[in-house]
Amino acid sequence: MKRDKQENVRLIFSPRSVAVIGASTRKESVGRTIFANILFSGYTGIVYPVNPKARGILGVRAYHSVWDIPGEVDLAVVIVPSGAVPTVMEECGEKGVKGAVIITAGFKEIGKKGTELEEAVKEISRKYSISLVGPNCLGVINTDPEVSFNATFAASMPKAGNRAFISQSGALGVAILEYAQEENIGLSKFVSVGNKADITENDLLAALKDDPHTDVILLYLEELTDTKRFIELAREITGEISKIKPILAIKSGRTTEGARAASSHTGALASSDEAYDFVFRQCGVLRVETLAELFDYAIAFANQPLPKGNRVAIVTNAGGPGILATDVSVRYGLQPVSFDKRTTENLQKGLPPTANITNPVDIIGDAKEDRYALALKSVLDDKNVDGVIVICTRQSMTVLPDIACAIADITPQYKKPVMACFMGKTGISEALKILDEKNVPHYKFPEAAARAMANMSDHAQWLARPRTKVRVFNDINKKRVKEILATARREMRDFLPESEAHEVLKAYGFPVLDFRLARNEQECLQCAKEIGYPVALKIVSPDILHKVDVGGVSLNIEDEVELKKAYKNILYSVKRAKPEVNIWGVLVQKMAKEGKETIIGMNRDPQFGALLMFGLGGVYVEALKDVTFRIAPIRELSAQRMTKEIRGYKILEGYRGEMPSDIAAIAECLKRLSQLVTDFEEIEELDINPLLVFEKGKGVKVVDARILIKKKIKSRR
Repeated sequence: MKRDKQENVRLIFSPRSVAVIGASTRKESVGRTIFANILFSGYTGIVYPVNPKARGILGVRAYHSVWDIPGEVDLAVVIVPSGAVPTVMEECGEKGVKGAVIITAGFKEIGKKGTELEEAVKEISRKYSISLVGPNCLGVINTDPEVSFNATFAASMPKAGNRAFISQSGALGVAILEYAQEENIGLSKFVSVGNKADITENDLLAALKDDPHTDVILLYLEELTDTKRFIELAREITGEISKIKPILAIKSGRTTEGARAASSHTGALASSDEAYDFVFRQCGVLRVETLAELFDYAIAFANQPLPKGNRVAIVTNAGGPGILATDVSVRYGLQPVSFDKRTTENLQKGLPPTANITNPVDIIGDAKEDRYALALKSVLDDKNVDGVIVICTRQSMTVLPDIACAIADITPQYKKPVMACFMGKTGISEALKILDEKNVPHYKFPEAAARAMANMSDHAQWLARPRTKVRVFNDINKKRVKEILATARREMRDFLPESEAHEVLKAYGFPVLDFRLARNEQECLQCAKEIGYPVALKIVSPDILHKVDVGGVSLNIEDEVELKKAYKNILYSVKRAKPEVNIWGVLVQKMAKEGKETIIGMNRDPQFGALLMFGLGGVYVEALKDVTFRIAPIRELSAQRMTKEIRGYKILEGYRGEMPSDIAAIAECLKRLSQLVTDFEEIEELDINPLLVFEKGKGVKVVDARILIKKKIKSRR
């Protein structure tokens, strides 16, 4: 039976009929709570309790099994003991149920036995084409009044809104729903994915992409199931569809899969949780650190237009909060704007002489609604202003509801975002209610308002970015790389000595320094003569990963006398350090002229796939950690942005009178690396360190390279 997964996911959110298998008569049980939540949430479909020991539950006839239910069942909510779940799923499959939400825990989260049980459930769901949420989850909510479906065991159902929430944690989901209820935050959909045995965050993103009730998507993630698919979907949702939808994500935990990889600089650095920052940046997802921030920003995105730029104006009745908002704005990439002459004149005419008419505008502590209205209109009328933060501290002479009305009435007249900050704890509830009714985001502190505005500005910049594609190079020799990798696999090697690594890079168009492999002293002299002095010598052995550690490198050799001496010293040092080592010879390499050291590399992470890295190079790269990442394949814009994201970019631009470096040549190498590691999945790790970059227009050179490969790869069809 062929499964239409997207249609099944739609039916999970909007089922016409639901069987609650494990509904209970026992008060405070999960089975009774979920059945009651569906029954009393205003659900517009039909709900059937299934319990072989009960005649009825909450006044509704109970059924012995799903088989006894008359008519079709779109969705089964399963709350039976874990050992009984496979039998229940078989019955659901035979009944023709299209979707299931398995609340029950006791699967892969408990270890081997639970994993085997979960695999059995997955096999049954595939057999009968049942789309499955969970197991070990909180459930699903759809607040659409035409459905009004609450299949969770949470204490309350949020009001209808335009924000969807996907949570990997059920326990956290309960807290999220309670927070939404307490803060009067509306949600369109809520789903707890649990163990993600079938339906993942990607399936839900695909469904929410076209959901007319969802304008903002919120994610709580512990890990991504299919990173490449996530990037494709997120990039499409956040910037490519007709009705774009911001995605805000909070990611907990740190990647441990990459911890095994310490053979290269890229492998050692790629295991950091910071890699997620770059993954999200690659597809327009805004990462936040706390749940409070997640909702703070979501409220802004859900209710205000995006700013056209990052220029912000601040209006306040107290100097301190205005300065604080300014500092935070600058820290997060906003620009406190200078007003044009007309704005300054309007402020000067309408405000008292003691007011500050520059940005931040301080309208003084005794300001009433008329002063707020004048200042807010004046700065919103200014063509240089992209958004406004309005701060109000409670004073004895202020009437907060009147000020809130003024802000709420003026804000919709402009296509610019306005963030309000009413500071204080008591006496402000009525004012906040007015702002809520008019969809004006409000915050307790100016820092939160400034960060929300900054996130909206970042998203606006993402939308305005130039659209580029993945560049495909045709000046490559794919056949040569296949030959080199095939030889290594035949010899059961997982490491390419530098001579082979340079051959691979040369075949893909990298600017490699002229080199030769010499097997004895005579060949060494001949190679140096052909290349031209000065040269470098490097030991070549499939058994030596770190050449410097065994004395296997000699640089700046000027003539034959020095060459002979260096050759003998290298062989002596290497054999003393590793007597049984298999030596192929030495690499004779042209010495490069002086340039700036950078590093580019790749680590094939179990979760992310081919993770590309760029940063300033040299021996201290792991200590400095001034690097950036992207998942291959990368588009041309990503390659450009990678060069600009590191702290050391100022050095490459040209620092204190230095000439700027050839940044475009670095970007081309990143694009070539992306194509190489995409074409050859057997490349496990790759470092080019250093990649020397010269003055603008004079290119780059590969000086040193290291490639690790898989001994066995999956066959390609």
